[in-house]
Amino acid sequence: MSLAEDGLLIVAIDGPSGTGKSSVSKAVATALGIGYLDTGAMYRALTWWCVDRGIDLHDRSAVAREAQTFPLAMGTDPAAPTVQVGDRDIAAAIRTPSVSAAVSDVATNLGVREQLIRRQRELMARVAAETGGVVAEGRDITTVVAPDATVRILMTASEEARIARRAGELASTAAATRAQVVDRDRRDSAVASFMTAADGVVTVDTSHLDFDGSVKAVLAVVDEGRGRD
Repeated sequence: MSLAEDGLLIVAIDGPSGTGKSSVSKAVATALGIGYLDTGAMYRALTWWCVDRGIDLHDRSAVAREAQTFPLAMGTDPAAPTVQVGDRDIAAAIRTPSVSAAVSDVATNLGVREQLIRRQRELMARVAAETGGVVAEGRDITTVVAPDATVRILMTASEEARIARRAGELASTAAATRAQVVDRDRRDSAVASFMTAADGVVTVDTSHLDFDGSVKAVLAVVDEGRGRD
């Protein structure tokens, strides 16, 4: 399935933890008047679902089977994105420390990745058709999920900046924050490429940018990419 269609704006944003890609992506989608998709939330939702159902996350085949059919619904309004499984709102539950600590076991499962990448591409195509475009952020979006996107961006930041930002969000110890940021990135990078820009992907370094500056930098790249397109 190709996401590249005339008139549709597909913005793919990759990057490691703590670069600001989630908050910036939502602001960019709002500014552009298009939909938003947090693909990382889909892995978190599956993690929550499996734990809730008592499925061993190390049973890779069982978890991959759940990825095919679990009743996930993603709300793609950037002003109020939602995550539901069945009739349960789990947007807060998937951000708990227990899910954060376990999600890499799911995200590095190749069977899971195959199923969720399929779902991501289908959802991106639907949202883009409904709103004129979509900003999708996560890991390997620019290289695997949407290599044909109109604009592909890798958001980066220094390790120090990333840890400082995430520590502020989590109000946790330095060791716990490092585990959330650096250690998880190291595990996930075994199956997803999100640390260096592939050919045709524009790098936006947010190390020394505040939120508004980061949004402006990404919008400038989008404007340039739309002009080329």
